[in-house]
Amino acid sequence: MSRLFATRPGDDGLPGPERRLAVLALILGTLMAVVDTTMVNIALPSIAAGLDVSASRAVWVTNLFQITCAAFLLVFAALSELLSRRRLYVAGVAVFTLAALGSALSQSLESLLVFRALQGLGAAATLSIGPSIYRQIFPSRLLGSALGLSALVVAAGYAAGPAIGGVLLSLADWPWLFALHLPLGAVAVVLAWRALPREVARPGGFDWQGALFSVAMLAGLFVAMDGAGHGMPAGLVAAWAGGSLTAALLFLWRQRRAPHPLLPLSLFAERRFSLALAAQGCAFVGQGLAFVALSFLFQQAMGFSPLQTAWLFTPWPLAIMLVGPLAGRLADRLNPSLLASAGLALLMAGLASLARLEAEAGVVEVLWRMALCGIGFGLFQPPNNRELIGSVPRERSANASGAMSTSRTVGQSLGVALVGAFLAAGLAVQATLWLGALTSLLALLASLARLPLAAAAQRERRAVKAAGGD
Repeated sequence: MSRLFATRPGDDGLPGPERRLAVLALILGTLMAVVDTTMVNIALPSIAAGLDVSASRAVWVTNLFQITCAAFLLVFAALSELLSRRRLYVAGVAVFTLAALGSALSQSLESLLVFRALQGLGAAATLSIGPSIYRQIFPSRLLGSALGLSALVVAAGYAAGPAIGGVLLSLADWPWLFALHLPLGAVAVVLAWRALPREVARPGGFDWQGALFSVAMLAGLFVAMDGAGHGMPAGLVAAWAGGSLTAALLFLWRQRRAPHPLLPLSLFAERRFSLALAAQGCAFVGQGLAFVALSFLFQQAMGFSPLQTAWLFTPWPLAIMLVGPLAGRLADRLNPSLLASAGLALLMAGLASLARLEAEAGVVEVLWRMALCGIGFGLFQPPNNRELIGSVPRERSANASGAMSTSRTVGQSLGVALVGAFLAAGLAVQATLWLGALTSLLALLASLARLPLAAAAQRERRAVKAAGGD
């Protein structure tokens, strides 16, 4: 870990000692957003009882947060070029924290939903630019290691969220889940303002039309996917999907004409970026699908209790926490696409082995399969993120970061929706896990396609380094 904060001659990014506080600010902001999602899911029954509303209405406490966050990822990534990433990150953490206070004080579902939407806006501002700030903080030689640290933080948040929520709910009422963010948010705001790199804002305007089309496209897509997985009438799902498709076509039309496009389409001319983005989207479909499908498999088919199910999930994020930092460090030395492809092969094998589980299978048979999936995903994610961020010019890092966050969120949500659609059609839950293995195979094919490109880029970096360049 100490090598992340050591300075060498010719390093870009912040000097070694200054990286510590900057990274701590990023860790706190990311943890609050990630832990919030999993922690609040646990509290939905308590929120429904406390506000005297039905469970179906209480679900919107989570849904509205996720839809708002997803819809504004691209918008905030582009807006950071005008405001600077430091200012946007500080504003995002501040809005998230103040909205958490509003959520804690809410006495009605309507009030809570307003503040949850504001929390989603704050989370979108921080998550959309987080990876690109890592590129600002760390020198290029440590980018993979830095993104491995990021993967560890996200996995730790997902693993700890349910446990934190369960402990707090056993000691206090649900508003304290939101109040927990207040001290962490205050510290994160101060650290981010003091420690994150300063930069000169880009001159020029903002693509407001593109922003409007982007929000409509992503919000419509998420409502359609959520509805498909939760019994929304087919006609209404089709209407939302059609509206999303129309907005997507208008968005693409606008991006070709805008002087400062929200998402420069030139990014996709870089095949390493495009293939890495495709691999990420397909892999997150598989992971999002598996996390929901396995809950049904463990409890309904195999007879485990909710508490036992929570423990059975532990090896997956724990393996990511252990493997992710190592994979990131290796990605700074080896071909990142080779590492990512190996990880996807393990993920695919793990999902296929879970799909073959018998109802009478024991705990050990479940645990090693979950660990295999976690090892595969941990080996895939940091090297793939390095390719995503490192394959584009520095001035486009924020746009790449926004596209990366959007791809991840869309993939996860699509996976959840597919589970709902499969179960509504009366298919066995194992069928969804086979679909997850298939999406992992698609991700693997995309990753293998960029192997020669990544190898050429690696040789170029070594040649520049040998010549005495950056």
